[in-house]
Amino acid sequence: MIRFVLSFFGAIFSFVTLGAAVIALSIGAVFWVYGRDLPSHESLAQYQPKTISRIYSSEGKIIDEFAVERRLFAPADEIPDLVKHAFISAEDKNFYTHGGYDTRGMVAAAVDAVRGGRLRGASTIPQQVVKNFLLSSDRSAERKIKELILSVRLENTLSKEKILELYLNEIYLGQNSYGVAAAAQTYFNKALSELTVAEAAYLGALPQRPAETHPVRDRDFAISRRNYVLREMYENGYIEEAVYEREIEAPLRTVQNGDFESYRAERPDRDYFTDEIRRQLSRDFGEGEFFTGGFTVRATLDPEMQVLAAASLRRQLEQYDRGLGEWRGTGKRIDPAQLTTEEDWRDALSDLRVARDIDLDGKWHPAVVLGVEDQQLRLGIEGVEETEAEPFVVPRNDIAWLRGDFHDNFEVGDVVHVRRMTEDDDGSFIRWTLRQVPGVQGGFMAMDVNTGRVIAMQGGFSYQHSVFNRATQANRQPGSSFKPFVYASALDVGYTPATIIIDAPIEIDTPQGLWRPTNASHQYYGPTPLRTGIERSRNLMTVRLAQEVGMDTVADYAEKFGVYDNMGPYLANALGSEETTLYKMVSAYAMFANGGERVEPTLVDRVQDRYGRTIYRHDQRTCTDCTDPTIPRSRSPRILSDRARVMDAITAYQLTSMLQGVVERGTASASVNLPVPTAGKTGTTNDAKDVWFVGFTSNVVAGCYIGYDDPRPLGRGASGGGFCGPVFQRFMSEAINKYGGGKFKIPPGGHFIKIDRFTGARLPDSASGPNVVAEYFRDGEEPIFGVSFDGGFAMGSDLPLFDEARGGAREVTTSTGRKAVVGPKASFGTMSSGGLY
Repeated sequence: MIRFVLSFFGAIFSFVTLGAAVIALSIGAVFWVYGRDLPSHESLAQYQPKTISRIYSSEGKIIDEFAVERRLFAPADEIPDLVKHAFISAEDKNFYTHGGYDTRGMVAAAVDAVRGGRLRGASTIPQQVVKNFLLSSDRSAERKIKELILSVRLENTLSKEKILELYLNEIYLGQNSYGVAAAAQTYFNKALSELTVAEAAYLGALPQRPAETHPVRDRDFAISRRNYVLREMYENGYIEEAVYEREIEAPLRTVQNGDFESYRAERPDRDYFTDEIRRQLSRDFGEGEFFTGGFTVRATLDPEMQVLAAASLRRQLEQYDRGLGEWRGTGKRIDPAQLTTEEDWRDALSDLRVARDIDLDGKWHPAVVLGVEDQQLRLGIEGVEETEAEPFVVPRNDIAWLRGDFHDNFEVGDVVHVRRMTEDDDGSFIRWTLRQVPGVQGGFMAMDVNTGRVIAMQGGFSYQHSVFNRATQANRQPGSSFKPFVYASALDVGYTPATIIIDAPIEIDTPQGLWRPTNASHQYYGPTPLRTGIERSRNLMTVRLAQEVGMDTVADYAEKFGVYDNMGPYLANALGSEETTLYKMVSAYAMFANGGERVEPTLVDRVQDRYGRTIYRHDQRTCTDCTDPTIPRSRSPRILSDRARVMDAITAYQLTSMLQGVVERGTASASVNLPVPTAGKTGTTNDAKDVWFVGFTSNVVAGCYIGYDDPRPLGRGASGGGFCGPVFQRFMSEAINKYGGGKFKIPPGGHFIKIDRFTGARLPDSASGPNVVAEYFRDGEEPIFGVSFDGGFAMGSDLPLFDEARGGAREVTTSTGRKAVVGPKASFGTMSSGGLY
């Protein structure tokens, strides 16, 4: 009997042992099969998450950020224990004790499933890490087995803190936020160290169903999940009972509910400046690296000057547009059926994509026309509550500038822009006034002449209306603003500001036909000094000078200054007929201002990677004794510069002096008048399709152009001085208060001689009067006065030499021996001549 019993139990033991061995072998085989060819978990040790690249102003304030996934990387030692405990309590309470998987949790989940309960996962934090980083999210037994294998391997490779760091930085927490640092900013506008216990618990409640735990839309569920995490934190011993009782009673206060200001409200709207940085750094480092590399970019932007630049350009564009009297509106409409209630029209208006970044004499608000009444428009205005003191109406007299009948221009459902009109003295409300984005566009840019740091850039009226950056992307004819490069090339080969050039008619045979350039005044002035030629922007003198110097030389000069990459050596290009950008023109003028040294424009001072290493620095100058503590307080550190020289210093000063004459007596004198020495040049192309002004003080250079994106005439009387001069004047009036300005530096190696600026004749040192100007000549150079250069073109025999030719048309003999009529009716022929004045 005993033998039988022993035999029976022996058989059972053998069966159980054999079965266990078979099961073990089977499990081992399964794990061996699925354990082959798995992704390398060791790569996670070098994990670099997709992180936000942030742009800071020159004052150190965040002004923009770019990212594929909005993530702020936080190292494990910078994540507060409170946040770690919230996520561990919510997701993996045995995180610090298990070896990669939680057997008890898996059994509990299986029991719940057998009992007919909710199917729930039992994944540990290491399992979630390998699933998110190395595997897919499909729900299959194969993926689960691979997940278990990799989680164990991960536990044997990385520390618990490193695994937690990976998890807390990678996980998606809703509202386009990845990782706990970005989520804390998104929901509470706080740093991780500033979170309360309840706020940390809410973040810990988000991983399972972030879309269904919205703090406003799913408020009750969000609070219940937060309280669940608080209870788990209490039961796990992470918080005291008193803290638990207090925090579960706390309201759920979030940015989304309006309890905290959004982090977005603390920074300006994206604009042309930061978008251009994005474009340039994406080109230099690669778009993928810029959007995911976590760059810290210190921009050259001066926020105060940027606001001023935008306002200066916008004011001019709006002034011109309103003078045309044409109504275009926004081009957007809302179906009148959607305007029955205030809630309806506000929802419909908020869904429309219209410019909301315009601030000109006050913020411009999108609005919808609710009624076109006899003497007023009745509106619904976004972001504003209607009051008796500020009724939502625009009176008819506010729209008196528009051509056409009042009712012909507006219909119910039209979307428009309005702003408050207020008293200048006390800012009290007058009325709502109608506004529109102008059809004409333009660009403006300002930079430091010595460092190339761009301090302001405005690429159009509104970035949200049009992201095309007209300061850097628009190729336009610079017109007469190109002429300084012709004159500079002449000065560098021996001409002087007193050299006489013939101002007389010209005819040139071209493949496109006969070209007859003319002066803007349709008059001719005979022999004239170079200075007067550029001050008065004489086209014929410029063409003759370019012919005398040689267009190959002019083209080489323009390319050396970076205005063109490969300029065509055609005479018409001497008048600015070949297209370039405002960015290049302003950069080139900076080299006139700084004495002829090369300066590279930049929007970025420094770029650092995610680890704080500097990977780009614009300023390559060397400070020889910045670290020397013995430097006397009376002396600044010495900074050595190895900048290349692109033009002779005396040439740069001569040209600058001539361009000062443009501002003091010439084509810009009516619009530019600053309290410091200022130089510059206007530019107006044929039919005034583009108008320019580029000017500079001793410290800052700035430029403007205005024109339609699809070039067409701006109308009678449009000019660079009249349109862009006021933009420059408004901006520089404030810029010189901040950046200063003084006399232009006179280089050594020269001396002054007084001349008559109309005839070029030498005058005694005691001479004075409006016609007297002191010109700077090189030492050892004996200028020859009275010699005229005609560029190889013949001159009409009946043209006065020194008396200005005035009045009606006349017949002259051209360089080809033909007879031609010149004067008021002279035409430009069939070929563009680029610049007028």
